[in-house]
Amino acid sequence: MHDRLHNPYLLLVLTVLFWSGNMVIGRALREQVPPLSLAFWRWAIAFALVLPLALPHLRAQWPLLRASWKAVSVLGLLGVGGYNTLAYIGLQYTPATNAALLNSFIPIATITLSWAFLGKHLRTIDWLGVLISFSGVSIIVSRGDPVSLGQLSFNVGDLWMLVAVFTWALYTIGLQWRPAAVDPMLLLAAFTLVGLLALAPAYAWELSQGRMISVSPGVLAGIAYTGIFPGFLGYVFYNRAVGEVGASKASLFLHLMPVFATILSAIFLAETPQPYHYLGIALIFGGIYMTTAAKGAARAR
Repeated sequence: MHDRLHNPYLLLVLTVLFWSGNMVIGRALREQVPPLSLAFWRWAIAFALVLPLALPHLRAQWPLLRASWKAVSVLGLLGVGGYNTLAYIGLQYTPATNAALLNSFIPIATITLSWAFLGKHLRTIDWLGVLISFSGVSIIVSRGDPVSLGQLSFNVGDLWMLVAVFTWALYTIGLQWRPAAVDPMLLLAAFTLVGLLALAPAYAWELSQGRMISVSPGVLAGIAYTGIFPGFLGYVFYNRAVGEVGASKASLFLHLMPVFATILSAIFLAETPQPYHYLGIALIFGGIYMTTAAKGAARAR
């Protein structure tokens, strides 16, 4: 088993499985664990796990980390303090299947924001892929009822998830400014610390509103899962795999999330997929495939 964990593709599959489980846990615990509490304790657990791996590099690499404090702060706010918190809020209102499907829009959102903020040129085939994928997202958030789009009758959870998606897309774009010479574990610890510092006052506010965790063995196990697997191991596995196969190839595995989340939601949450889910999947995957396949063909030429 130890040898198999050196396979980057297995690490990527496990990462997406962990992240899909995170959506299911966030949905399942929505009545027992307020969203800000879940976000805070998820990252507190992850920070406790990554800290021993980060500390040996702190003294030697502190000057590099300090010199890049602006980039580290922004990335920590987006990737740790922002994305998962927004996702947990969204899961208070929308099924885990919808949340995972909307996450498949992240690659297209990243392409769009790269064009908008970095001036990266998009070809006609890229724009067509964006439009097709966005139509799939529209079908999901409208529950397959186009009339609701004109009436702005969206599920508020889907809207929170879309904000989370664009937050992660901004984080992905911003990674190009991370201090590449800093050890990945130290960088992850720094991101996590920034996110925790941002989450702490929000968590305190949530407690002041009387929203407490309903403690039980199942709840504690669920919180522990979010910290250990998607929060810590997911990032460790993903970072290692990206280092071996590259970011572009690794990001394609994110498209497995709807598959895993739909299966896990059907098993644990009794969420039955609806026809509009399948149509949304087809359109999102079609748009993503059109974009990535076109880029692969261009590189081959």
